Amino acid sequence: MRMSNRTKTKKRKPAGQPAVTSTRAKLPFAKILVANRGEIACRVIRSCKRMGIKTVAVYSDADADALHVREADEAVRIGPSPSAESYLRIEAIVGACRETGAEAVHPGYGFLSENPAFAGALAKAGIVFIGPDMHAVAAMGDKIESKKLAQKAGVNTVPGHLAPLKDADEAVNIARTVGYPVMLKASAGGGGKGMRIAHNDAEARDGFRSATNEARSSFGDDRVFCEKFIEEPRHIEIQVLGDGHGNVIHLGERECSIQRRHQKVIEEAPSPFIDAKTREKMGAQAVTLAKAVDYKSAGTVEFIVDKHRNFYFLEMNTRLQVEHPVTECVTGLDLVELMIRVAAGEKLPLAQKDVKLKGWAVEARLYAEDPARNFLPSIGRLTSYRPPVEMEGVRIDTGVYEGGEISMYYDPMIAKLIGFGPTREAAIDRLGAALDAYHVRGVNHNLSFLAAIMAHPRFRAGRLSTGFIAEEFPEGFHGRTADAPTRRVLIVVAAVVARRQAEREASIEGQVPGHEVKLPAALIVRLDGADHPVALAPEDGGYRLTLDGADVAVVSDWLPGQRLFHGAVGGRPVVVQVDRNGGGWKLAHAGCQASVLALRPRVAALAALMPVKRPPDTSKFLLSPMPGLLKSLAVREGQDIKAGEELAVVEAMKMENILRAERDGTVAKLHAAPGDSLAVDQKIVEFS
Repeated sequence: MRMSNRTKTKKRKPAGQPAVTSTRAKLPFAKILVANRGEIACRVIRSCKRMGIKTVAVYSDADADALHVREADEAVRIGPSPSAESYLRIEAIVGACRETGAEAVHPGYGFLSENPAFAGALAKAGIVFIGPDMHAVAAMGDKIESKKLAQKAGVNTVPGHLAPLKDADEAVNIARTVGYPVMLKASAGGGGKGMRIAHNDAEARDGFRSATNEARSSFGDDRVFCEKFIEEPRHIEIQVLGDGHGNVIHLGERECSIQRRHQKVIEEAPSPFIDAKTREKMGAQAVTLAKAVDYKSAGTVEFIVDKHRNFYFLEMNTRLQVEHPVTECVTGLDLVELMIRVAAGEKLPLAQKDVKLKGWAVEARLYAEDPARNFLPSIGRLTSYRPPVEMEGVRIDTGVYEGGEISMYYDPMIAKLIGFGPTREAAIDRLGAALDAYHVRGVNHNLSFLAAIMAHPRFRAGRLSTGFIAEEFPEGFHGRTADAPTRRVLIVVAAVVARRQAEREASIEGQVPGHEVKLPAALIVRLDGADHPVALAPEDGGYRLTLDGADVAVVSDWLPGQRLFHGAVGGRPVVVQVDRNGGGWKLAHAGCQASVLALRPRVAALAALMPVKRPPDTSKFLLSPMPGLLKSLAVREGQDIKAGEELAVVEAMKMENILRAERDGTVAKLHAAPGDSLAVDQKIVEFS
C-alpha cells in the first residue's frame, strides 16, 4: 500500500539544528527511505529535506497516522503493529524501496540498524545502506566478538568471560571467578535490554534468566556473557566518523552516566570529568578500533571510566546514537548529512585538526512513563501536547503530536530536549526552563523527574556516575522536595492565579446588585499541609505580594484556562504549569509538583474542618503496575509466600518486570493466568 502525504506548510528551522556541512549542488541521492519510526525518523527526514532529497516513510498499522508518516514525501505500509511483523521485516523494507524507487536506506537506530542481514539484503537489491559495511556491522554488533577484536587492536577492555554462558549454573561459576559484582549482558543487546547486575549467586541466576529472555524477545539472540562490573563508573563514549577513503576522525566525547536500568536518561557533551589528555587518549583508541574494521559512516565507541580516569572498552554502536544531538550542538556538524554523503562515496569534508568543540549541550529523554510507579511505561492518547517554542538555546527532536497516541508496541519516547549554551551551567538552565514549559497530558511522563535532575546539586556539580539515580533516589522518585526559593515561587504563583480567577469572575455581567464578586486583598495558600498568609495588590501590570513579611513583585499575563504561567517572580523569569484540581490547582515547577489551595481567610478556616477521604486498601492484592503481558505466575492458590519471593513476571515494551511479595502471606485466589493481557492496576493475585 502506498500513501501520499498531505500538503505541508513551510516551517522555520528549529533552534539548535546543525549547520549545513556542504553546499555542493549535486545530491548524493534523489530519494531515501527511512527504515524507522518516531523522533529519529523525523530527524532523518528533516536533514534530507534540507538537502533537497525526497523521503519515504514506512509504517505499521499502529503508526498509520504517525508524525514521520505525515512529514515524509511518500509512505508505505509494511505490516501489522508488532515490530516483528513490520519494522523488523527485511523483505518488507526492501519491497518498499522497490515500490518507491528509493536509492538508499537510512536505518536510524534500533530495529534493523545493526543487522548485517539487512545490509546484505539491501546490497543484493542494489540499494545503498546508509551506514558501515556489513563486515563492520557484524564484527561490532556482537558484544563478545567486538571485545576480542578490541583486545587484538590494543584497546583497553573490561575483565570478564567472553564466551556465551550455557546456563544459570555456569553464570554463577563464572561470576564467582570474575568476582562480584558482575554484569550479565546480552551479546546482541542494546538500549538497556538484556542487562543485569549481580552481587551474589541468587542475583546471578535471576539475572541470567531475565537477560536471556529479554535478549531472545528483543533481538532473537539469547546469548549472554559475563564481565566485571566497574564500581563508581562513568559511561563516556566517543563519536567517530569514517569514510570510504581511509579517513577516520572523532568528534570528542559524550557523558552518558545518568542512567536508569542501564538506559540513558541524560547525556551531555563534553563530559565535565574528562580532561584534554584523557580525551585525546580515548579518541585515539576509538579511531584505532574503527580503522581496524575499515569503518565508514557515523559510529560510537562506548567506554566505562573509573574515578581515576582509567577507561575500558564496552562496545561499539555501528549506527547513529540517540544522543547524537549534543555532539551536533557543540561541533556544528550534521551527522545525518555526513552519513548520507559518506554512503554516496564522498570524502569527509574535515580532518581531525578541523574538529572544534564549542560550548556545552545537555540532552534529556522525555518518556511516557510513570515515575511514581517505578517508571513503568504509560500508553494512551496525548490529549495535550505543547512543546516549548522560540526558546533560546533549546532544540527539540520529537515524533509525536497533540492527539497522537503512545502505543504499547514500541519504545515510549515522546521527545528529546537539548539545552545548549556557552557554559555547562547555561545549558542546564536552558534545559530546565524548557522542561518547565513542556506541557504533556493524557499519559504519565517523566518531565518532573528530568527537571529534578537538572536542579540537583550533585548533577550541577558534575559529580556523576552510572549509580547516580539509584543513589540519589533510592526509594524511587516521588517528586522533588521544594527548597525555600521554589516554595516561594509556588506560593506566590498560586496567589496570583487565584486572584486572576477572581478578577475573571468579577468581570462577568449580570451579577446581582449588592452581591458582586469582591476581589481578595489577602489569601491563605495551603501547600503541603501548611498555611501561608499572602497579601496582594495590583502594581504596574502585575502584583505586589507580601509573604512572610517580605515583599515580592510578580508580573505575568496569565489568564484563567492557560496551561502555563509565564512571568517573573522578584525579577526572575519563571514558568509554572497550572492545572485545575478541584477547588484548587496543581502546580509544577523545577521538578516539584504541588496541589495547592488559595482561599479567602474565612473559607480557609472552614476548609480546615473538612474530613479527609482515605484511599481504598489494596494491600491484599498484587496489581499489575503497567499494561502488559503476564508472562508467568510463580505461585498457586493456597501457597504460603515470604517477603521477597517472586510472584509473577509481566512483560511490557519488551522488558521483563519481576513482581515480588512485599510481605509474608498466603495466596487466596489467582485473578489472571499466563498469557493474559493486563491493564494497569488489574488484579493478578489476591492474598488472605
